[in-house]
Amino acid sequence: MNIKEQVIKIIQDNKISTTEVADVLGKTGALPGILPVTSRQFKVGEVKLVYAYKESNWEVHEQIAGLDLTNKIVYIVGIDCGDRAIIGDLVSKYLFLYKNCAAIVVDAPMRDAHTLIKENYPIWCKGVSPIGCFNRKNEVGPPDELISELREKFDGSIMVCDDSGVVLIEKPHINPDFSAKLNFIELQEDIWFFCIDSLKMSTYEVVCLKKYLDGDIIDKDKLIQLSKLISAH
Repeated sequence: MNIKEQVIKIIQDNKISTTEVADVLGKTGALPGILPVTSRQFKVGEVKLVYAYKESNWEVHEQIAGLDLTNKIVYIVGIDCGDRAIIGDLVSKYLFLYKNCAAIVVDAPMRDAHTLIKENYPIWCKGVSPIGCFNRKNEVGPPDELISELREKFDGSIMVCDDSGVVLIEKPHINPDFSAKLNFIELQEDIWFFCIDSLKMSTYEVVCLKKYLDGDIIDKDKLIQLSKLISAH
């Protein structure tokens, strides 16, 4: 198992939220304005970039037909598409049922909201709209430099998606240190909630003063584990 698979597995197995992942990233990484179509969805996976261009979704259809999207999070970017929805229920069904993708994230609105909600698809986007893109082939595509830049940033990165939105873990962050930080924040969260729920401490005592580090409040094995993770952190 490579480091990317390890990071995905840690997040998946522990259902580490976008909030926690953003904290590990120094309170960064959120994709602005992108929210779930339906609630109680949680997905994490490797990203594959797809783009639409100049109010047309022709390139989207063309790209997804030739890609292996199994267990991938398909990230669709609209380049010069205004406020038009890029895809709707037809493409969504194709991606989930026949391309076996894990989730769809769209940096634009979606159409056919009624069907997407009924099917409970794991989709995150910038709202919904009945006004879609046209299906026409562009004579000239977007600049190669722009597509290369987008692919470098998104292809092979990791996205975490839940009710709070979407957080991107870019490739430079996917390393053993990041894995250790995920374990650290999970253990810290467990300790914090134990202190509040069972020991009835205040959030001030827990978050600011870290009183759980004093004396025998917390099991020593947990503190030893936490100290090791703090060293890695």
